[in-house]
Amino acid sequence: MAVNVETLEKLERRITLTLAASEVNSEVESRLKKLARTVKADGFRPGKVPMSVVAQRYGYSVQYEVMNDKLGQAFAQAANEAQLRVAGVPNINQKDEAAEGTMAFDATFEVYPEVALGDLSGAEVERVTAEVDDAAIDKTVEILRKQRRTFAQRPAAEGAQAGDRVTIDFEGKIDGEPFSGGKAEAFQFLVGEGQMLEQFDQAVRGMKVGESKTFPLSFPADYHGADVAGKEADFLVTMKKVESQNLPEVNDEFAKSLGIAEGSVAGLRADVKKNLEREVKFRVQSRNKAAVMDALVKVAELDLPKALIASETERLVEGARADLKQRGVKDAEKAPIPAEIFTPQAERRVRLGLVVAELVKVNNLQAKPEQLQAHIEEMAQSYEKPADVVRWYLSDRNRMAEVEAVVIENNVAEFVLSKAKVTEKVLPFDELMTA
Repeated sequence: MAVNVETLEKLERRITLTLAASEVNSEVESRLKKLARTVKADGFRPGKVPMSVVAQRYGYSVQYEVMNDKLGQAFAQAANEAQLRVAGVPNINQKDEAAEGTMAFDATFEVYPEVALGDLSGAEVERVTAEVDDAAIDKTVEILRKQRRTFAQRPAAEGAQAGDRVTIDFEGKIDGEPFSGGKAEAFQFLVGEGQMLEQFDQAVRGMKVGESKTFPLSFPADYHGADVAGKEADFLVTMKKVESQNLPEVNDEFAKSLGIAEGSVAGLRADVKKNLEREVKFRVQSRNKAAVMDALVKVAELDLPKALIASETERLVEGARADLKQRGVKDAEKAPIPAEIFTPQAERRVRLGLVVAELVKVNNLQAKPEQLQAHIEEMAQSYEKPADVVRWYLSDRNRMAEVEAVVIENNVAEFVLSKAKVTEKVLPFDELMTA
């Protein structure tokens, strides 16, 4: 039977669903009889509870279940016959009037939009590249040295210097009053490595064990501690210990300690370069994908289903609550988070999801098995036992789904870059790694 689909506005549609009252009543009676076989009630043996008692106790809930099931089936059948791609869950309300022996319902819902991809040749995309040079390798080797440095007590006559590890007691006050987080004992940090505010770092330089010092410190206006941001404090610091660092030499022994198979400096630098090139590749891909997605948002034209935006907004809110909970915020699940602050982000996600899906379907950009395998193997190379990592991914559908999503995004990015108006930009290594 033909389904009459009424267009309300843009993506909103309405259809009428009709249920035969006899079919609903028959199903309710059948389910109650089945329930009566196991239901328990005081004064009756199991399976011997009168139907009148069963109906009185469970009739409403069974009626509700049956109506939901029947309406769900009727809606799915009608949407399928009308070849509708339904977005979200329909809103179903019973109509006041219906033919004798039937119940009628209005189902209001949204459909997925037609996506007009636009002319990709007119899209402007900046594609970045970056190289791993000797300076990048040197910097990474220096980080490896610092990770394996040792410390030894400085002579008592020598003050703290850049690179030293110091142990201090300190107490800060604002307008003569202590403040939360402003006091610590046996606190340890590395001088000159950005672990403390610059004024604090500079103040301890030159201090010897046993010395105390008072100095002013101005907290930046954007300091993470809102209670002290933009304020000036006076700190009293007492030096408890000063230790100088000893960095290992970059030699064959150092290379061996890092597990380099060749056990040579050349082998170490080659290994560092290989790892950096892998990291650079992933970062460049990520940055270029972001540029492609920005371009797609601009060239595509489509209406957005409100139901999908609402669903995505809800996911973002729940994600924010989960983040708060992970940070130890009390009663994070009850935190008053205004949903509207996520609306622009939700709209963008929905828009991109629809555009990318259309682009993938029209141009056959689905992830191929060999692409999935290659991507997993490449990621696994940064681990000690790559084969175990590969098996770990292949053994779980959810993890494979995540890999598939990344590969599809890569395919989309490559496709768009092959069509768009591309400008090339070479990024310095440090800029890429700190972005």
